[in-house]
Amino acid sequence: MNISAIESIYLIGIGGAAMAPLAGMLAERNYRVSGSDTAVYPPASILLKNLGISWKEGFREGNLSPTPDLVVIGNAVSRGNPEVEFVLDHKIPYRSLPEVLRELFLPGHDSIVVTGTHGKTTTTAMLAWIFHVAGRRPDFLVGGVLENFSKSYGLEGGQEFILEGDEYDSAFFDKAPKFLHYRPDELIITSLEFDHADIYADLAAIELQFRRLVNLIPRRGRIVCWGESPTVRGIVARAFCPVETYGFGADNTWIAGDIAFSEGATQFRVARAGEERARIRLPMAGRHNVLNALAAVAIADGRGVPRASIERAFAEFRGVARRMQVRGEAAGVTVVDDFAHHPTAIRATIEGARSRWPGHRLWVAFEPRSNTMRRRVFEEELSQALAGADGVVLGGVNRADQLTDAERLSPERVVAKLHAEGRSAETFGSAEAMASYLGEELREGDVMLVLSNGSFDGLCDKLLARLSAKAAVPRGVR
Repeated sequence: MNISAIESIYLIGIGGAAMAPLAGMLAERNYRVSGSDTAVYPPASILLKNLGISWKEGFREGNLSPTPDLVVIGNAVSRGNPEVEFVLDHKIPYRSLPEVLRELFLPGHDSIVVTGTHGKTTTTAMLAWIFHVAGRRPDFLVGGVLENFSKSYGLEGGQEFILEGDEYDSAFFDKAPKFLHYRPDELIITSLEFDHADIYADLAAIELQFRRLVNLIPRRGRIVCWGESPTVRGIVARAFCPVETYGFGADNTWIAGDIAFSEGATQFRVARAGEERARIRLPMAGRHNVLNALAAVAIADGRGVPRASIERAFAEFRGVARRMQVRGEAAGVTVVDDFAHHPTAIRATIEGARSRWPGHRLWVAFEPRSNTMRRRVFEEELSQALAGADGVVLGGVNRADQLTDAERLSPERVVAKLHAEGRSAETFGSAEAMASYLGEELREGDVMLVLSNGSFDGLCDKLLARLSAKAAVPRGVR
């Protein structure tokens, strides 16, 4: 395929979290972009509409007429999809999303890739903002909406391309992780735990892919990794490039100290080899975000970004949509939306909320929606993580009929374990029923965390509407 001759590009699965930003990037490079998907919802739908990119609802062979020069096939799309079959039958050139990034966007740039089970979206966003504030004009792609930019990507034309590197597979025809396509010059590894139970049998299978990634880093490159994980340290042990660790302990290259949490903000000092390199004020809560920031500082400092720019960028950093994002307040209840969908992330989010809203009663609503959390594999760990809340409500398992009873997580068992811990916990079959229950149980001063990697059927909006209606009724009439 002659890349220089490409004019029109069609995306199958255009509404995906990374596919919609890719569509925007292609449009900004003056390609004619179109695509198809089912049930495209915000933020993807808003991004596509604002960019004037049209898409077809549903998958049909006729959508590919006139024939595009290139088709990008999302990793949620499988054989049997009528558009995929048409592409294969008619030998239309096709690529996966990471292949397109590697071929059309990464040449001429230094590739900085952020990977790990937790924190990679926020860390990538921090890096992109630091380099922007420093005037380095980074290109970037993040798996979430960056509040500072109001979008998920930027093509500013500088030397660095900052990417969130996902270990999930690339496409039905390319089962390698996306991050292997990005050929990092510098790499961050934030953490490493078992996840993606639909494609990986165990942690060892994920470790193998990370070792392959580490083996791609050139000698002139650098790896910055969380030093307090034996698993991560094992992954980088045979790297051919310099490795710098970060964490809270004195045996790390980069250390965060003098950490002070106040409502809605965190302050700490960053030191390298005993020398202070920055004093950070971050308008975010939680020790996990201190670690995310520490990794970003290490990369930025190592690439010559001035201390003043780093400190200013963090002070102005507004985070990523759906990462402890306050959606509203009604009847004195603060409703917070968060993407957390792994027991470790859930525990960190609850701890972060405790530090941000000390002394408040904390409720959590959780939707078992990811391919890992739908399964029973983390049922015990989920119960332990949720026990950090004062009250818990669980939604039904998403696509429950696709799993056997033996494979599937049981919300009822999780609730029973929480009851045994003395916690208030219930499970509901719909967001409407959950909102109705919470509307009666929540009281002034409570903080309500809504955790899901999907829309949770609009639970945040439903709950705010229910609470607002409750607040409008005089107390004596309730």
